Amino acid sequence: MSRFDIAVEWPWGEIDPQSRFKWDGQRAFASSPDNPDWTTSLFRTDPEPWNLSAGRNCLVGIPETLVRIIVIGRYDPPQDVGWLPRPHTLLGVVPADYPDETLSEDDADTLYIDSAEPVTIELVSRG
Repeated sequence: MSRFDIAVEWPWGEIDPQSRFKWDGQRAFASSPDNPDWTTSLFRTDPEPWNLSAGRNCLVGIPETLVRIIVIGRYDPPQDVGWLPRPHTLLGVVPADYPDETLSEDDADTLYIDSAEPVTIELVSRG
């Protein structure tokens, strides 16, 4: 835990022993609802990160959410990110109502296709 974020043990995927990166098996969440990273992140904890303390259990998931895809990345061979399975496709997404005037790739949350995370994606429309 820090002033800016709270790390949780990530329940999906496993550390890639052949990776050049040293992923520690955790994912950081913003420690304040005012943090812009909390606004664009799809994953949520229950209870919220600012109500957690070190060693406490929480649920992690994505509530049903309508998003816009703003970037698609494809990798052959699959991308070395530090965990297994290595992703071959990623989607950079923002909430559907995210304002266009401030939109950048840095605002996107990333969904990895065919990852260990149990995510279901349904196409609603093409823009």
